Amino acid sequence: MPDHDHWFEPIADHLGSAYLRYSFTKGTKREVTFLIDALGLEPGMRVLDVGCGPGRHAYELAHRGIEVVGIDIAQRFIDIATSGAPPRANFRRLDARLLDYATEFDAAVSLCQGAFGLLSDLNDTLAVLRGMNAALKAGGRIAVSAFNAYFSIKYQTDAVFDAATGTAHEQTEVRNEQGVSVPTELWTTCFTPRELRLLCATTGFRVDSISSIDPGHYRFDAPTTESSEFLLVATKQ
Repeated sequence: MPDHDHWFEPIADHLGSAYLRYSFTKGTKREVTFLIDALGLEPGMRVLDVGCGPGRHAYELAHRGIEVVGIDIAQRFIDIATSGAPPRANFRRLDARLLDYATEFDAAVSLCQGAFGLLSDLNDTLAVLRGMNAALKAGGRIAVSAFNAYFSIKYQTDAVFDAATGTAHEQTEVRNEQGVSVPTELWTTCFTPRELRLLCATTGFRVDSISSIDPGHYRFDAPTTESSEFLLVATKQ
């Protein structure tokens, strides 16, 4: 695999562990508590974390007795996750479009605009979901967070929304562990509940729920224009 396969990798290289300073990472325990209930997870089950970043959800799942494999395209994040990994959590650098697992996991997650939310090409998005489906055992379930397209159009006044691709383009800056800031461009793919249902129908999933959520506040609320994200829960057909 070449050094960089995706535009996000140089950002991850610069951010390093400073990623975990951002406010959206502070509700990990609450998010995992919700996910364990929503996905019916129990100690000893196996979960695939797609776009795991530095491993915050994988760590918390592992602390609760769940076996986790985290994959991410950014080697810097994989190195950070591996360096402090608890028992039952393992990490691997892998492009989410090229998942190579088969019927190994009870559940799979892709959270906080991980692999699923950073791919504007429809075929790439489908490849991630198909790979997650193939990785699951019969009846396995997924939880995927997706940025809310309605929210982006309504409230992201500092981003340019591309209606053709459903992508919000933002110019911002990110700081590393030493506080050094660099200008950065972000492309976040946004979704509507209808699109999520169509994607599931195309990739072999039955939709269980689509809820309005915000980072750190996962819940079963009906979709609205006011939450920053949607949470898709679905079952392999």
